[in-house]
Amino acid sequence: MFKAVLSDSNILKTSFDAISSIVDEVQMQADNEGLKLDALDRSHITFVHLELKSDVFDVYNCKEPLKINVDTEELMKVLKRSKADDMVEMAVDEGNLIMTFEGEARRTFKIRLIDIEYEAPSPPQLEYPTEFEIPFNLLKNSIQDIDIVSDKISLIVDQDKFIASAEGEFGEATIEYVHGEKIAEKAKSVFSLEKIKEMLKADKFSETAVLKLGNDMPLNLSLKMPSDEGELSFLLAPRIESEE
Repeated sequence: MFKAVLSDSNILKTSFDAISSIVDEVQMQADNEGLKLDALDRSHITFVHLELKSDVFDVYNCKEPLKINVDTEELMKVLKRSKADDMVEMAVDEGNLIMTFEGEARRTFKIRLIDIEYEAPSPPQLEYPTEFEIPFNLLKNSIQDIDIVSDKISLIVDQDKFIASAEGEFGEATIEYVHGEKIAEKAKSVFSLEKIKEMLKADKFSETAVLKLGNDMPLNLSLKMPSDEGELSFLLAPRIESEE
């Protein structure tokens, strides 16, 4: 038996707004500790991890480990129909994920489960020389600033500042943020702006983003709930190229 009830529909909606932009299908794994998923996009550029511990839910029952394979686009179509004050219930029957929204009315949707023959991927284990926090809205606004001049972005961190910059055919943009962290060495990587924009669709998951950077290393971006009850994180491969 699996049943999970959430009083905040935005947790699922904001998570899968980002996830469905990155991957077509996912295998959610449920057990008595909670719900999690790991997925890699078809181009092997972005890895996504979502973990919602049982404490996040108002009601959570999972008697036996369960794999829930869904098409992310179909799931997002349903989640978009939830209202901010809806109670969301998830359950599984024969071949379906059942989503129920309880609010002004009780609305129930069934999403057909799909066959996924491969095992969920594991994230690569990487050691980063830097780690720092940045307000999520500041990061999102920085990406929007860069978007007006280029389709790629340089992310740099040194002892004092985090710098996002880009140079395009018609202009340049630079955003600097004093991070206040103890960082011993400078790190820089270049990334696809479009891929970062996909990740930042999860704008209601956390008010703070934790970034890890290294020279020409993947970007590690993590969003965490208070008390570590949930985490949504991404790994984005860098663009290795000589800058003009």
